Amino acid sequence: MNPVLAFTIIMLVWTISDFVSKKSNSLLSSLLVASVIFIIGFKTNLFPEDLLSSSSLLTFGTTVVGFIIVHIGTMISFKEMKSQWRTFLIGFVSILGMVTALFTFSFLFDGLEYVVAAIAALSGGTISVVMIQDAALASGLISVAALPVLIAAFQGLIGFPLSSILLRKEAVNIKAKLKAGDISIKTYLEMSKENSKNITKKSKFKLPKMFQTTPGTLCAVGIVVLIATYLSSLTNGVINTFIIALILGTGLRSIGVFKPNILGGIDAFGIMMLAIMLIIFGPLSTLAIDDLLGLIFPLMISFVIGITGCILFASITGKFMGYSLPMSISIGLTSLYGFPGTMVLSQEAARSAGDSDLEVKAIEGEILPKMIVAGFSTVTITSVFITSILVNFIY
Repeated sequence: MNPVLAFTIIMLVWTISDFVSKKSNSLLSSLLVASVIFIIGFKTNLFPEDLLSSSSLLTFGTTVVGFIIVHIGTMISFKEMKSQWRTFLIGFVSILGMVTALFTFSFLFDGLEYVVAAIAALSGGTISVVMIQDAALASGLISVAALPVLIAAFQGLIGFPLSSILLRKEAVNIKAKLKAGDISIKTYLEMSKENSKNITKKSKFKLPKMFQTTPGTLCAVGIVVLIATYLSSLTNGVINTFIIALILGTGLRSIGVFKPNILGGIDAFGIMMLAIMLIIFGPLSTLAIDDLLGLIFPLMISFVIGITGCILFASITGKFMGYSLPMSISIGLTSLYGFPGTMVLSQEAARSAGDSDLEVKAIEGEILPKMIVAGFSTVTITSVFITSILVNFIY
């Protein structure tokens, strides 16, 4: 297929997907809409089988996965994780609950490969899905590679409504504490002003100015990815390259070498993310209709069992950490959507309960930091870590 035509069609699909997602207030994720369009397009032969490969985006996406991993690492510092260690722990344990539940009921699946694929998708985002798909496709397991695509597509439909209800309940609880004086708005505002000063304070990063341009940034991040690849090879792949890249990204941000969100704002970031997202649709082009229908049952039990395990472990851990039940479960459910859903849902919950701007800010100040860190704990860190281990069940 003509590369320019293939590229243009894919951009049209994403344009439509983003439009529908925004109109539905993210209830219908762009990933779900794009999945439906690609499935219909491939199965009706409206799209040729080589549509994705012809665009050259698949090769590009595979190349820059490590870059995005380093970028994700720079989105949070060790200091921030330390201050929210209880939240981080609840998120981590909730994923372990998901893993435990799915392996316990693994007899309901056609093989452990499907269990691992379900865990990768339910516990995290695109990176985990890409990791599991690479292994599945290398082993010729097309249907296993397709399962996480479907799970990822429907995650938002389950995670958003559940979290919205729970966070609104938590917001009401916080409002009651504000009224009772258990939480001081004044104290919160003082902390908020101090944080604002720290944020607006001019930061100096140790990365030379010549490496702060678009090509310079990509060069610097690329070097980190190469170092991660080399260190992984020293362990014979026992420690996954992506895990090392994630740690290096967080470490370099923490010591001031990399700025937070290292790739944010550079010219290439948008197309890099689109290319990586496109990777996960690859198996849909060759998957037979019968195989697709055969994934309906694994899809349903993955959600039921996985989310049940997640909620159970999050609830128990949250109780020991002194968190409320709604907050604990919400932390565990962040694996179903991650950022920016964690921010949007927190803000909506605060607005729904607060009677004034001060109350809204105070409620948001109690919920938002926990949800942001929870998203990193589940989607960004724990998911990549666990998937890098479980992927060995497929090879």
